Amino acid sequence: MSATPEPASSAHHQPTSTLSPATLAVAAGRPPRVQGGPVNPPLVLSSTYVSQGEVPAGELFYARAGTETWHPFEEALGALERSVHPALVFGSGMAAIAAAMSLVPPGGRIVLPRHAYNVATSYAQDLGRRSGVALTLVDVADTDAVLAAVRGEAGPDGEGAPGVASMLWVESPTNPMLEVADVPALIRGAHQAGALVAVDNTFATPLGQRPLSWGADVVVHSVTKYLSGHSDVVLGAALSDDPALHALLRGYRTLHGAIAGPSEVWLALRGLRTLALRVQRSQANAAELARRLAHHPAVAAVRHPSLPGDPGHDRAAAQMDGFGSIVALRPAGGAAAADAVVAALRLWVPATSLGGVESSLERRRRFPGEPASVPEDLLRLSVGIEDVEDLWADLSQALERTTGAGPEHAPAA
Repeated sequence: MSATPEPASSAHHQPTSTLSPATLAVAAGRPPRVQGGPVNPPLVLSSTYVSQGEVPAGELFYARAGTETWHPFEEALGALERSVHPALVFGSGMAAIAAAMSLVPPGGRIVLPRHAYNVATSYAQDLGRRSGVALTLVDVADTDAVLAAVRGEAGPDGEGAPGVASMLWVESPTNPMLEVADVPALIRGAHQAGALVAVDNTFATPLGQRPLSWGADVVVHSVTKYLSGHSDVVLGAALSDDPALHALLRGYRTLHGAIAGPSEVWLALRGLRTLALRVQRSQANAAELARRLAHHPAVAAVRHPSLPGDPGHDRAAAQMDGFGSIVALRPAGGAAAADAVVAALRLWVPATSLGGVESSLERRRRFPGEPASVPEDLLRLSVGIEDVEDLWADLSQALERTTGAGPEHAPAA
């Protein structure tokens, strides 16, 4: 098959990069301003396009290679991540992750956080079975240990992975333990060793951090989560400022058919327009709930980077714009109490995934693939945009009902 044509970069109005991320989420990827033209890009449902002869660059010919409904979303996300290229939308977050990990050659090695999206870890393990790719798991918050693993140095036990890693995979904050990595330092150190760096930016979103600006080679997103924000699509995205890597990712998408439907991408762009408002509200709610949970006698432990005593607080405050909308909670009473809390909630939705306007939660170890180092009783809370007092009332009554402990009065908001 011939090389996939790039979309015409001038097809949609691209605002200046001096605009704030909140403004870009609204303004980027709009149609040209012409009298009588639409304000929003239209949804076009077509699997193929009129085409004969040689296909010039930027011309549409078949929807597996590109559609006019993808381009506005790709331009908007590229602008949000401050990328020199539009984003590449994929049919799922895992499709984007698979494309990024395809950059690791057979027999190469990936250094990956021990606490990361468990399907990403499973995919890396599958690469090992199929392609001989080795996997080294690390505590991503321990910068020195991560970079030693990237270099292939021996660990405290005298054993080390031979050779420099092909890729360092970074999540920050991690899923579901919320460890915060020193992402700029990891990128610098991994590049000095000769490794590529890919960053899953799903939790932070481009409003919280923009790893390409720190030199990351690839950034991936589960668009399913915050970017679309309404729990109604399954999509992914990958970005790279490197022209060769961008072309490889684009070629992987076309060759493997890891493509998105136009309807889903159109919905994702619609959701992206309110990203700043949604994230602002959900982050504020998460910080307030974490503060109150830290004082609740029925809570054994709570993690959120906004808490001054959280291990990731100082690092997140230094490198992120906001602390995110995920809270990790361990109720007193173990896994049985955690399950009981989930069952007793009425407003919070018991469900997997995250990043929707609705608040949801789940006990992560209910999945067999979750790492054993994740506590059995850990609840991952995805805080939404509801009124924080309603969220607190539901959460506190569930904790009281299942543990028999009443909350201390949290300080006034």
